[in-house]
Amino acid sequence: MLAALDLGTNSFHLVIARALLDGSFEVITRDKDMVRLGQGGGEMDHLSPEAMERAVSALVRMAGLAASHGAPVRAVATSAVREARNAADFIERAVREAGVEVEVISGVEEARLIHLGVLQALDLYDTRLLLVDIGGGSTEIVVGHHGTEEVARSFKLGAVRLTERFFPGGSQHPAAVSSCRAAIRSALAVLEREVRAIGFDIAVASSGTAEAVARMVHASRGTSRPRTFNGFRWTVSELDEVIAHLVAAQHPTNRRKIPGLDPNRADIILAGSLILEGVAHTFGVTEFTFSEYALREGVLLDTIQRHFGSETSQLRDVAQRSVRQLADRCDDDPVHSAHVAQLATTLFDQTAELHGLNTSWRQLLEAAALLANVGLVVSHSRHHLHSYYVIRNSELVGFTDHEIELIALIARYHRKGAPKASHSEFAALSPDDQRAVRRLAGLLRVAIGLDRRHERRVCDVTARREDSVLQITLTAAPNVAGDVSLEIYAAQERSDLLATELALEVRISSAPNG
Repeated sequence: MLAALDLGTNSFHLVIARALLDGSFEVITRDKDMVRLGQGGGEMDHLSPEAMERAVSALVRMAGLAASHGAPVRAVATSAVREARNAADFIERAVREAGVEVEVISGVEEARLIHLGVLQALDLYDTRLLLVDIGGGSTEIVVGHHGTEEVARSFKLGAVRLTERFFPGGSQHPAAVSSCRAAIRSALAVLEREVRAIGFDIAVASSGTAEAVARMVHASRGTSRPRTFNGFRWTVSELDEVIAHLVAAQHPTNRRKIPGLDPNRADIILAGSLILEGVAHTFGVTEFTFSEYALREGVLLDTIQRHFGSETSQLRDVAQRSVRQLADRCDDDPVHSAHVAQLATTLFDQTAELHGLNTSWRQLLEAAALLANVGLVVSHSRHHLHSYYVIRNSELVGFTDHEIELIALIARYHRKGAPKASHSEFAALSPDDQRAVRRLAGLLRVAIGLDRRHERRVCDVTARREDSVLQITLTAAPNVAGDVSLEIYAAQERSDLLATELALEVRISSAPNG
């Protein structure tokens, strides 16, 4: 067990996790306290007595929580502590009163660790990304690719810092917004040419400010609330609309009424949003994607790498790893599920012209196949329904909330009744998503039938259209003497949904030499 503690300028974040053999981690619990460590420190050159008291009290409580899990704590402090002249007093109290040794990290190291954390939440290892993390005292900008920071800079631009400078006490003078914007653009301008020369494929935002913006944008859309905002996207036009509402509100008291906004962040959200706006306009961002993971998860992974020597290359398949971790915890026969996933994706590939789904659906089918039986951890009876619940309420990093819903529904329909309009979760999908779920569930049902005995008797499968028939031919494994009769029967029995979706008769047989 390990615990990572991010001592931010605005909030303290604790995450407690179990280190796994593959070099990743499984989150056990989280805790957060809006300490406002940097508040009342003028230009953040010292920590006020009141802020220090709040911080030490939070440390004592969080250290106790970590101790209750038997998790040693690695605590890192960011801009508020690294800039304070009296930082040594706080660090000494942290050790003496909370038993926590605080590691003060540089802005560039902070950027590196945030990047490491984000790559655990979003499957972007092979994608060049522009990452912005807006903290209370600083903003970190990274251009990353293949786990390497091609650009990593820290700016003294933070939601708390700029609020105290431009909007003290919640006041909003007529020129304050334009002055704040000018300061942000001036600071970021030094990096503009370099970032634009390198370019990026996706812009990612992490931190409390980014989450607050995501929640306000979502509230403005009027759609049902997702269970996770990880992977949530919003356009710069939507960001501009949010900022217009914040500016029009004039005062934190009025901003607290804005749908989606945490009232505790009402006083600093305008400054934080203006930083995000400045990043968008400086670097040419048109859309942001939110990452739930940031510095504390990066600290966790960095700590695991230090202790166990794991390699960053393991970040390549964040989504697949999180799926396999859940399967290993909840499925009593993950080897069977992995074989079904292989058969299902093979069928997907060979029927691509018939089902008409792009390759992004292939990953969702594979995940659903691997997780179809996780509901067995609850009960065998109606375990397909339990699988939906387990998947829907698990932390599947690397997937958006909508993708998790689709995976859960495909897995839910791997047996028993077919999808129906009377099923509320299925009915909430768009027509295109409904069609995709039905087709993928049809493929999954056949694949499950092809391993009816959980003995991997079918080692390969081919599928081709012959007039009005989809002919599925399986190859028996060499060690089963060609006896795959039960698998053929089971797959044929489960083929009705696929036949209906493709408007073809489905026939299943073994190869002549099988």
